[in-house]
Amino acid sequence: MPIAQTNQLSLGAKAPDFQLPDPSGKVYTRADFAEAPALLVVFMCNHCPYVKHLKRALVEFARRHQPHGLAMVAINANNWEAYPEGSPARMQQDIDAFGYPFPYLADESQRVAKAYGAVCTPEFFLFDAGRELAYHGRFDDSTPGNGKPVTGADLTRALEAVLSGEPMPREQNPAMGCSIKWKPGNAPN
Repeated sequence: MPIAQTNQLSLGAKAPDFQLPDPSGKVYTRADFAEAPALLVVFMCNHCPYVKHLKRALVEFARRHQPHGLAMVAINANNWEAYPEGSPARMQQDIDAFGYPFPYLADESQRVAKAYGAVCTPEFFLFDAGRELAYHGRFDDSTPGNGKPVTGADLTRALEAVLSGEPMPREQNPAMGCSIKWKPGNAPN
């Protein structure tokens, strides 16, 4: 699997809007989460070993923080024509298997991934109540095979700062994972 590492995006950038369906066809937009004091947008897929490594922890993270004001949405932007394991049917299997307590949406056109500047899975974009980017990076320092436990420490620190109104942690480590599988002609330059 190819591995991609992201560059930091400008903090303070506004969250791009989206209008994407889940595997059952229900459409979600950014406005559906307008009341939440924090919005987490996660670019992920079904088959990436980096995503598989933290799926259970991601579900626990959502369940722990959603009651305290976190809105969360996951987006799959992979080209499932070339990588059928990323198809909406397979996304639904993941939703059912892991009990995702957040919408898992299909970005078939890949426009939303491009608008966010996403390049890998998993990649985390945390926005404050004004939908300004407060954190862009990794879940924690655990990766497949490095022996470190999956804790969500990096993202948790950022979320706690957003929810409490405290300054953001200075350290924001870039996300690392499998590159998004772009359709021909869609890859960012």
